[in-house]
Amino acid sequence: MGLLDILLGRSKAVPPNLDQLFSLPSAAITLETAAGYRPTGSGSVCFKAAEGGGFSTLREEVDKLLALDNGKFTSHTDAYGFTWLVRQTTPDDVEGLVTDLHAVNTSLVDAGFGSALLCTLVAFTNGTKSLGLVYLYKRGTWYPFVPVGQDRRDNATELQIKSIIGTDLRFEADLSRWFPVYGAPGL
Repeated sequence: MGLLDILLGRSKAVPPNLDQLFSLPSAAITLETAAGYRPTGSGSVCFKAAEGGGFSTLREEVDKLLALDNGKFTSHTDAYGFTWLVRQTTPDDVEGLVTDLHAVNTSLVDAGFGSALLCTLVAFTNGTKSLGLVYLYKRGTWYPFVPVGQDRRDNATELQIKSIIGTDLRFEADLSRWFPVYGAPGL
């Protein structure tokens, strides 16, 4: 970062560390024992689809690869034009889910589409509330998201979740970047 960047208030973006996804299984254990949230087996990768043949070819390859696993892969486009690649496993296979999500992320980054990635989300539930642990690519950080109805979230529970698993995951310090992902698949 140069002097001009400092004077103008610019900061360098934190490069995504996709290997941080592998810290999620230990966080899931802490989350279950301390707060009663269990994995649902649902996880997704969200990206903004780009135009062009290269992206279409990559998308076809990812679809073929994940479709081989008993059809547990689905694709969903939300109201904002973001595509969610959803992976469903058994709730007790967090490691397998994380490995599959990491493979999709790595494929997109390796093909030059890292800038299109928005987040990865892994869903949990305590039987009454849904919880998504969200990894932000542009920030290289995690945050919890707890929806409690249409366009409403439970901020108090989100902060509680952060305090419970804050040592397991690298959390986003700027709460204004804890973006709501209403309608995300699996929540």
